[in-house]
Amino acid sequence: MKLKSLVPQSGFLLVLRFLALVLWSFPGARTLDNGLAMTPTMGWLHWERFMCNTDCQGEPDSCISEKLFMQMAELMESDGWKDVGYEYLCIDDCWMAPKRDSKGRLQADPKRFPSGIRGLADYVHSKGLKLGIYADVGNKTCAGFPGSFGHYDIDAKTFADWGVDLLKFDGCYCDSVEHLEKGYKHMSLALNRTGRSIVYSCEWPLYMWPFRKPNYTEIRQYCNHWRNFEDVYDSWQSVKSILAWTSSNQKRIVDVAGPGGWNDPDMLVIGNFGLSWDQQVTQMALWAIMAAPLLMSNDLRHISPQAKALLQNKDVIAINQDPLGKQGYRLRKEDNIEVWERPLSDLAWAVAMVNLQEIGGPRFHTISIASLGQGLACIPDCMITQLLPEKRELGFYQWTSDLKTKINPTGTVLLQLAA
Repeated sequence: MKLKSLVPQSGFLLVLRFLALVLWSFPGARTLDNGLAMTPTMGWLHWERFMCNTDCQGEPDSCISEKLFMQMAELMESDGWKDVGYEYLCIDDCWMAPKRDSKGRLQADPKRFPSGIRGLADYVHSKGLKLGIYADVGNKTCAGFPGSFGHYDIDAKTFADWGVDLLKFDGCYCDSVEHLEKGYKHMSLALNRTGRSIVYSCEWPLYMWPFRKPNYTEIRQYCNHWRNFEDVYDSWQSVKSILAWTSSNQKRIVDVAGPGGWNDPDMLVIGNFGLSWDQQVTQMALWAIMAAPLLMSNDLRHISPQAKALLQNKDVIAINQDPLGKQGYRLRKEDNIEVWERPLSDLAWAVAMVNLQEIGGPRFHTISIASLGQGLACIPDCMITQLLPEKRELGFYQWTSDLKTKINPTGTVLLQLAA
């Protein structure tokens, strides 16, 4: 007589899924001990859209001034941005006066920021938002304003006294790799010593790569998120190059990301001029898969309803903010179709299929359900919901099934697989 299995097949498969959850839940490398950025930071950052425009006389509506940030803060509160999670309003380069004050402290340009950063922070906080600011580890900022080299402690104290909630710390005009590394560490410790909760956004690995491979385990101990690659531009070529770099280096960077520390592929340029609708969908979907900080750089005063709805899509934001905190990765690339996936809480998975072909029309792609989620996403079956480009339930799929999807050129179909 043959012995029968003591565990039904479906039960055995569920045990496998449980073990997968346990494995995915192991914590990553030790993180910066400030209790912040437990999910990727969300907000607005001025640089890509407004750059270093200081001509407030000739271009009063687009220069870097307290007026611009107050207008954005008002819209973030009134137009639903804060409600879906965009809470940090971030100043980038070009806010400073050309020189420090008599006590060696940074100061805002008095004409463009007549209320000072303290006054702007009070206004931003009154809207239920948080204020981010910019400085540089070197002798000058990238635009030539005073750098923080030799002033890390006083600058950290100044930012805390002003009520700043996030610091983006750039890496221009640093004279050596040693000064770069020491400077990023020094500022991290100085911020923590202030006693104020300040998210620390680094560009440390971006400036390290030309010299040697960054130590991401160490970087994570000092930074809440970190830039790896060049600045994003308002173009498909730029977005595509960021995705290509990320997938090419995923073995080095994916596992280090998690609650408290994130890889930062740079700003969302959705709602601007350079991306088609399908390309905007691709950026939103893949930034969610990559567990990236969602820092928009656009003009909230003149954003289309379609772009606004995409950026405020609660289902996609939920993937980005998933508390399991595991960054997704590219599963495979075949014939200009890329498949990315990300493990989520409750044994769910997010899957993005990207059509990189830029000639012809929409393409159909068939994928084996058993190949997704380390082979465990749909054991014995799962409910598949398409979230982008539009939401619709695709139904229940067996582990042995195939899924056929139509993807527009340079577009993405984002799916959620749930038990």
